[in-house]
Amino acid sequence: MTHGPAEGSRALFEALYDDEDAVVRALRAGASAESSDTEGTTALYLASVQDLPGAVRLLLATGADPNRASGPDAGDLPLCGAACGGHAEVVGALLSAGAEPDLSEEFGFTALRWAAGLGHARVAEVLLAHGADPDQPGPQGEVPLVVAARRGSAHTVRALLRYGARDLSPALEEAGRMLTLDVEQELRDALHRMYGGEGHESVVRRAPVDGGVTVTVELLRGGEPFASQDLQTGHAAIATLLESGLGLRAPFEELAVRALRGGGPELDNWLTAVEALSRYGDEETFQAAAAWTASEDPLRQRFGVEVLARLGSGTDDGPFATRAALLLRELARTAAPEVAAAAGRALDGYGAEPTEPGGRAAGGPAGS
Repeated sequence: MTHGPAEGSRALFEALYDDEDAVVRALRAGASAESSDTEGTTALYLASVQDLPGAVRLLLATGADPNRASGPDAGDLPLCGAACGGHAEVVGALLSAGAEPDLSEEFGFTALRWAAGLGHARVAEVLLAHGADPDQPGPQGEVPLVVAARRGSAHTVRALLRYGARDLSPALEEAGRMLTLDVEQELRDALHRMYGGEGHESVVRRAPVDGGVTVTVELLRGGEPFASQDLQTGHAAIATLLESGLGLRAPFEELAVRALRGGGPELDNWLTAVEALSRYGDEETFQAAAAWTASEDPLRQRFGVEVLARLGSGTDDGPFATRAALLLRELARTAAPEVAAAAGRALDGYGAEPTEPGGRAAGGPAGS
């Protein structure tokens, strides 16, 4: 069924592939903002999935219903289509025009369920800010927090926690399960179950996304990709975040393992472990960090440096400031370049030069 003159509807759909001026001309020529094509796809749905925020706003301003379902079986929602594609600006425009954030489309998927399952953290944030229920179950009864934990999107998990998601224990269990798996092999196995493992080559791609790494496995046919699946790798950070939310304390060595296998000092797995250890703030953690700085592994040394820097609190009156400064100054002089540079940056964070008992500057010669 179409709304408005058939010619106007065709012109509107063609205009969506052109530019916003063309959309304006089609609407002024009499096309209805509620137009749909012969398969029941609405113009608003198409603009939403194609990430055309300007066209979406024009259609909404001229009467398109943001909650009207689309497709042959009226099973698709513009908000879900935009969320599935990660189109945060379109999602925001639809919500501002009255789209219901928790409306389910066919099979029970909500926009937040799509965002959580695909790791679209910014979309999840926008949905939650507009009132989406962080605990509304999806098709299999799983809440978004569990789905985001499986996906490995630490940013999405953080957003859900900020907006009051409650089912932390099952999400922690899922993050822990994922930590035991080889993500690359898991993706390859899933593709082989769907398409068969015979005669298909595969390639693996890794890309930085939202403080982590997204791993994509593609199956090739004749050298060209024809199927793919991907996951993010923030499961260690997610486990640490959820433990913190539950008041649990992971062993310091487990946090070190999570950080070191998580990809590097700039990634969430590392940063979240450092943050957790800094909150421990006890002698046992200090001693562990000091031991890490004596490791033969430069990456473990650097991890120890960053924990010491946080335990020292960046001031001269922190409980571990004096001893941390001594160790950091020695590392700045003697360690490998990257570790020495990290130690130097940590020392720069101190507001005043820490002093040893007796009043002399930490690390300076006696009587100086």
